[in-house]
Amino acid sequence: MKPYTGKILWVNLTDGSFHEEALPDSFYEHFLAGMGLAAAILYRRIPPGADPLGPDNILGFVPGLLTGTPSLFTGRWTAVGKSPLTGAWGDANCGGTFAPAIKQCGYDGIFIRGISPKPVYLSITHHSVEICDAAHLWGLDAIATEQRLWAEASQPKKPSVACIGPAGENRSLIAGICHDQGRLAARAGLGTVMGSKNLKAVALAGTRRTGCARPDEMKALSSQCNRYAQLDIPAMPASFPRLLGAAMRKLPFAIRMDGMLIMALFRKWGTASLNQGSVEWGDSPIKNWAGSDRDFPARQSDAINPDRVLAYEQRKYHCYACPLGCGGICSFEGMETHKPEYETTLAFSGMILSTDLKAVFAINEKLNRAGMDSISAGNTVAFAIEAYEKGLLTPEMTGGLELKWGDAQAVDALLDRMIARDGIGDLLADGVKRAAQRLGNGAENLAVHAGGQEIAFHDPRQDPGFGLHSSVEPSPGKHTTGAFVYYDTFKLWRKIPGLPKPPLISSKDGRYHSDPLKTAKAVATSNFTQLYNAAGLCLFGTYLGVERLPLFEWLNAATGWNRTPAEYLEIGRRIQTLRQMFNIRQGVDPRKMRLSPRAIGLPPLQRGANRGRSVELDGMIHDYWDAIGWHPETGIPTPETIAALDLHDEDIVSRYG
Repeated sequence: MKPYTGKILWVNLTDGSFHEEALPDSFYEHFLAGMGLAAAILYRRIPPGADPLGPDNILGFVPGLLTGTPSLFTGRWTAVGKSPLTGAWGDANCGGTFAPAIKQCGYDGIFIRGISPKPVYLSITHHSVEICDAAHLWGLDAIATEQRLWAEASQPKKPSVACIGPAGENRSLIAGICHDQGRLAARAGLGTVMGSKNLKAVALAGTRRTGCARPDEMKALSSQCNRYAQLDIPAMPASFPRLLGAAMRKLPFAIRMDGMLIMALFRKWGTASLNQGSVEWGDSPIKNWAGSDRDFPARQSDAINPDRVLAYEQRKYHCYACPLGCGGICSFEGMETHKPEYETTLAFSGMILSTDLKAVFAINEKLNRAGMDSISAGNTVAFAIEAYEKGLLTPEMTGGLELKWGDAQAVDALLDRMIARDGIGDLLADGVKRAAQRLGNGAENLAVHAGGQEIAFHDPRQDPGFGLHSSVEPSPGKHTTGAFVYYDTFKLWRKIPGLPKPPLISSKDGRYHSDPLKTAKAVATSNFTQLYNAAGLCLFGTYLGVERLPLFEWLNAATGWNRTPAEYLEIGRRIQTLRQMFNIRQGVDPRKMRLSPRAIGLPPLQRGANRGRSVELDGMIHDYWDAIGWHPETGIPTPETIAALDLHDEDIVSRYG
């Protein structure tokens, strides 16, 4: 039995055709599934210079290799395509139940090309594919769309649905793809790609089971892992994360992190546990990246403390195969809604200096229904407030809407206009880079992004790894692709010979310059990230560390292989390099992905947790490219690396077939 189906589905919306493509075992041995499969497929199938919103772009949905097996934390799916926001490789990750639903339909991926002449949705089971009229769904918000498709389902099983809301329909370049009533594959503008294809939704209702070579071994591994995943810290008060963050800020040295503490915090509060602690620590950017914890002190951030958020929670939300349950279903103003994640909460509190928690809940629901990325939207709103403050935006341009720090009601109204592309909303609906270009007059100095994508709310002036990975990642600007703290939690040195073990205590000042230790950590982090993305694993599960999370062992037990952790990490490097090759083939210059100066302390802040700190990013980028096997000056994978990874510039899929 194999954990993969050995085939993918192709749908052409232009002519309404579809067909299956078989993939051999050797393909999975080289790329696994998930991100690896997507990279191999899209590298050659999307032609150079393809318009991201044109018929040549391909939108893919892929689960991981381990999805559906007796493993834990492996319910993630990834939407992939050429990003209209950056023009580079685009991927957006999400949980829920959509990943196993793809495999239950008999596929390791669903790939969609062309443009439908009218709104449609896909209805797929393990024995049928239908392209259905979606005229009655067009214009509905994402949550209403799911509910309508559930009500209309003809098969006994309720379909698992991924769909877009008005933001995707209106071609906002910061639109995502919604699933399970408010979970978003939010990044890279792939909801816009879906809207450009006139594809409203994909509804899956298959019943095929996933195989596994050694199921008893997998179950034993998962049972042991679950014991670690369920460890708890009793009687932990809401003040604990805030006090911990303040203590870490005040310590004269840095301490190597153990992810078990993060897991315990997430088990109790979810990512809301970061709300105050990250502000105190200096991890949270404030006031459009120009402020600090001094501008949003504890007496103000108390409005978003974890217990205040948890007071709305009715029950925990678990993605498929997840023992953690970091999400939550809340009751807010008479409706059920997903608990706001840290990123959304910080976006509409500290970033705009608001203490209105109810507004955060309302905005979270609004963006989920619209299918708009809260990270990009939050950065864009904060940019707009500062631009208004500096006179770059005027009351005439905003239609009389006064934008000022702390005014959550004005922000709520601005978001309505962005979703609808109405008035000033049309200027802002495509993110900060394009808005700044259109405004001119120095507006680019206020716009924080990497390669066109707004970055998440983890400050590189606190952990420079966030700035490095945002700048070297083929899909730039993403916080989930790497940071120095991630390497600490992965503990890869315990399974892979030759990887450095970070010291338990180190100098804070030493984090801001490149050196061989940080370079080795960064490359290993990138490779491991692509490995677990190919497996379908959640980032939060990796916080257990590889001595507690048996990823390598799961992969061997699921496939029947007998590979070493080092060999699996090399597959991660193959995937990362192929994604970079995709960008080069599309004419993307890696040097232009560099993070905006403000986010790396140029100029440095004058007060607060990160005062005086600047990241020497150029040296870090140069050394990363060199160490991973890309040209140190250009970021282009070298011929030697391409040969070593067996990625010769030809049709990779056919070769492995």
